[in-house]
Amino acid sequence: MPDPFSDEARLVAEAVPGDNALALSVGELSMKLKRMVEGEFGHVRLRGEISGYKRAASGHAYLCLKDEAAVIDGVMWKGAASGLAFSPQDGIEVIATGKLTTYPGRSKYQVVIERMELAGAGALMALFEKLRAKLAAEGLFDRDRKQPLPFMPRVIGVVTSPTGAVIRDILHRLEDRCPTHVVVWPVKVQGEGAAGEVAAAVRGFDALPADGPVPRPDLVIVARGGGSIEDLWAFNEEVVVRAVADCSIPIISAVGHETDTSLCDHAADLRAPTPTAAAEIAVPVIADLRLTVASHHQRIERCARRYVDYGRQRLDGLARLLPKREALLGPQRQRADDAAQRLDRGLERRVVAARGTLDRAAGALRPAVLERQVASARDRLTATWRLVQTLNPDNVLERGYARITASDGGATLSSSAAAKAAGAVTLRFRDGAVDARVDGAPSAPRPRVERGGTRAYVAPDAQPTLL
Repeated sequence: MPDPFSDEARLVAEAVPGDNALALSVGELSMKLKRMVEGEFGHVRLRGEISGYKRAASGHAYLCLKDEAAVIDGVMWKGAASGLAFSPQDGIEVIATGKLTTYPGRSKYQVVIERMELAGAGALMALFEKLRAKLAAEGLFDRDRKQPLPFMPRVIGVVTSPTGAVIRDILHRLEDRCPTHVVVWPVKVQGEGAAGEVAAAVRGFDALPADGPVPRPDLVIVARGGGSIEDLWAFNEEVVVRAVADCSIPIISAVGHETDTSLCDHAADLRAPTPTAAAEIAVPVIADLRLTVASHHQRIERCARRYVDYGRQRLDGLARLLPKREALLGPQRQRADDAAQRLDRGLERRVVAARGTLDRAAGALRPAVLERQVASARDRLTATWRLVQTLNPDNVLERGYARITASDGGATLSSSAAAKAAGAVTLRFRDGAVDARVDGAPSAPRPRVERGGTRAYVAPDAQPTLL
């Protein structure tokens, strides 16, 4: 009978007599190992450093836990990963509670993590410093990102728990200093989901429209009372820090007491040591403002009064330097009196001269004088008319003479050269005019005006010739 444990190689596997070990499939062996591991260990608590943490699109988280001796894979399903109180980071020491199992697909054992916590305050501070360095490197804490706070905000938004002493302290302090409209966005400030609610509240205030039904705040206060670093951890989460840093509304962070410092404080535009101090920083004291306004009013009045008094003093000084009214008006009055006297004398002289002129004119208008002037004028006019009659060239026509003019109505021709140059002439007699031509050429008949308005024509062939 062949030995089943011999080293003799066989081509085909054969059943060996007396061998009860059946051949298992890989899957069967993997399942046996899975049941054995899960049955033997059940739930375990592991302490180790996170390595290779990543969050899949499905929401599940995959990571490794390691120490100086070994490494084990870990997985957190979506529900457990969403309920973490912190954001896992590589290099952070944690304590993971879960169920040890195997993953047949890769022949590996792994722990399905149901709960994961930081391994003490040291690990928490290490995570704090690591996240602070990361966000600081991105410039989220730079001073040039800080916005100035409004002097007197009309609306203040408060992100805090709606129950507790924090909101009451803020409202009472605002009421004492300067009553202001307050809009509270209630959130959880501790525990699972607190970081997400705080970040959503900050972004919600920032997204409010200026003219919406809910007034948009001019200032936001993110506040929480004191507690341990674990209690305040929601304000160290990256989602909260980024929301505060990206907010366009100025933010005051008032998380914890004076000795507590969160990453939210670094990202905010101003850190207040307590929520009550945040309310004091947010608004001025209305009583102080009234006193300041009253003081400014008094100063303005004093300045105005001092200016008036100074002007009055200067006016009085200048008035003393001016001459008296009588001194200024005396010479002018004297000149006016002199002018009045000269005016009277001048008017009298003017009246006397005018009266003499009138008398002379009246003497020239006597009837005898006028008649002599008219007779003299008539004699001069008669002599002038006789001279005109004597010089009239047409008067000699009565004695048988004729006056020769150019046919175009020109002046009287007094020489033969002028008659030749004219060509056609008109002979004017006592009782009418006759057209004639000088060179003997025929000419068109021309009208002539007879005495008494009679018009006569001379035919060209009957026209006489002078030369």
